[in-house]
Amino acid sequence: MIYFQAENISKSFGDKVLYDGLSFSITQGDKIALIAGNGAGKTTLMNIIAGIEPSDSGVCTYKNELRIAYLRQEPVFEPGTTVSEALLHTGSEINSLITEYHDFMNDGQIDTPGGQKKLQYLVERMDSSHAWDYEQRVRQVVTLLNIGDFHDKVEQLSGGQQKRIELARILLEDADLVLLDEPTNHLDLDMIEWMEDNLSRKKTTLLIVTHDRYFLDAVCNGIFELDHGKLYQHKGNYTYFLGKKQERLETMKASSDRAVNLLRKETEWMRRTPMARTTKSKARIDAYFDLQEKAGLQRESAMDQISMQMSRLGKKILELEHISKQFGGIGYIGDFSYVFKRGDRIGIAGPNGCGKTTLLNIITGKLQPDKGTVVTGETIRFGYYRQEGLRVDESKRVLDVVTDIAESIDMDGRRRLSASQLLHHFNFNHAMQYDWVYKLSGGEKRRLYLLTILMKNPNFLILDEPTNDFDIETLNILEAFLANYNGCLLVVTHDRYFLDNLVEQLFVFEGNGKIRGYVGNYSAYRAGLKKAAMKLPQTRVSSERPDRVQAREKVKLSYKEQKEYETLEKEIEALEAEKETLLNDLNRAGMSAEELIQVSERYRQVEADLEIKGDRWLELSEWV
Repeated sequence: MIYFQAENISKSFGDKVLYDGLSFSITQGDKIALIAGNGAGKTTLMNIIAGIEPSDSGVCTYKNELRIAYLRQEPVFEPGTTVSEALLHTGSEINSLITEYHDFMNDGQIDTPGGQKKLQYLVERMDSSHAWDYEQRVRQVVTLLNIGDFHDKVEQLSGGQQKRIELARILLEDADLVLLDEPTNHLDLDMIEWMEDNLSRKKTTLLIVTHDRYFLDAVCNGIFELDHGKLYQHKGNYTYFLGKKQERLETMKASSDRAVNLLRKETEWMRRTPMARTTKSKARIDAYFDLQEKAGLQRESAMDQISMQMSRLGKKILELEHISKQFGGIGYIGDFSYVFKRGDRIGIAGPNGCGKTTLLNIITGKLQPDKGTVVTGETIRFGYYRQEGLRVDESKRVLDVVTDIAESIDMDGRRRLSASQLLHHFNFNHAMQYDWVYKLSGGEKRRLYLLTILMKNPNFLILDEPTNDFDIETLNILEAFLANYNGCLLVVTHDRYFLDNLVEQLFVFEGNGKIRGYVGNYSAYRAGLKKAAMKLPQTRVSSERPDRVQAREKVKLSYKEQKEYETLEKEIEALEAEKETLLNDLNRAGMSAEELIQVSERYRQVEADLEIKGDRWLELSEWV
């Protein structure tokens, strides 16, 4: 069954044509990823499908009474809205009933004349409509997405929490077609994996814009690629799409090479041909201009060819000695020490709000630790890419933002690039360089911000959520650049693919200020936790370089550690069984609100205990 069909739709903003004559359809059961470069019009196309924004031309056709749920990049809530109201006030009958019941209970109306009769009436309606089950689903999703208290004001919450509230609302809706614009932004890794599992199992029809390549592989069964105003449609997941795209690009390149050779001959003919045109020569002239366009199809991004010169790095880099930091009596970093070595490539993992950015700010001197010392080498030049992104006067032109830093930059000791040439390497064409910053898309602004960081030739690069709002092409290019980067690299990101490709070890925030080091990438770390929880023996292969491997004096567990290891196995098994029981309880109808809150809190605690005990089991298992 076709849910949505677009026929020859076009959209322009001023002189910029996003697309002209797009035709496609979304059918029941489709789980489609929309992939395109920054500024190509992904969000605009989502708005057109959602009916929020009209196309300039063409026809959009919807199935009768099609229900659409749309997660925007920046959700908007009415002032004064509570979390409960944001989740439940969506216009459906069941939401209205639940809201009426809670308003009745919270306003103390039960003690008024006729209160008991009204209560009985509401309870009977809640029973008959299965509203208790729905409310229980609400609480389950709220718990898993760590949204907060039902009575909190939405406007007082962070942007990430607001986005998670809107995501929770959409996951709870029984919509026919769900549109998700960057749903993994502001989610920590556990939340992403939960949502990935949830959406892959449900029969929901989806259209998703996301840069998370593992998410695309696990969830999507089709790809829409928007490239230079044309839409390419592929069946299959992201890995299948990559193969097909490579085939297409190779075909285009071969066709373009032939066109370039033929274009040389036709150009000579054009120069020799007199002004008087016969019908035959006019046809050849028209073909000549078509040939020019075809020859121009051969293109490649130059950003992956760039190799900026790095500032000299001395012997002493950075030493963290027993640093600690608290806020409001809560410990975020507790007695953490590490000596950075040349070429360290470290990822930082942990839930939202655990202190990852706090650690980065202490390292860069933006924040002082409560205890301990930070010793920075004299030659260190930090490049710190922050979550909040570019902070410049948006009335400036793109080129001016770069020339304010430098008119040119030394690339590799043998050549220099002007500011304009450097912008071109970062996929800002001549026209875009003279655009005002405020006209750039979110991803384009972040790409410009990254350029301003790299222009300063840092030898210690810190990236705090660099993948948010970048398109997949830019991520691939950035990964290629960072793979050849010779300085120290410290990355906070929720992009598992990005972590796996670039880091050799992790700093894992385990809660209560504890940070544990792990040698290996993120997938290896998660696999180790799962094996530990399943009580499977594991041999972990170290990815340390030979010059970094330290001598290990320990050859076996002490008696006390052996007992701890055996106890941990039993505790992990018991916690896994309890987790399964709690999850079944969360999905079971008939629980009171108080019981549901207690079960949710215990479920969260069991998950935290499992991770801590699993880590310790993994550590001890190396010596068994």
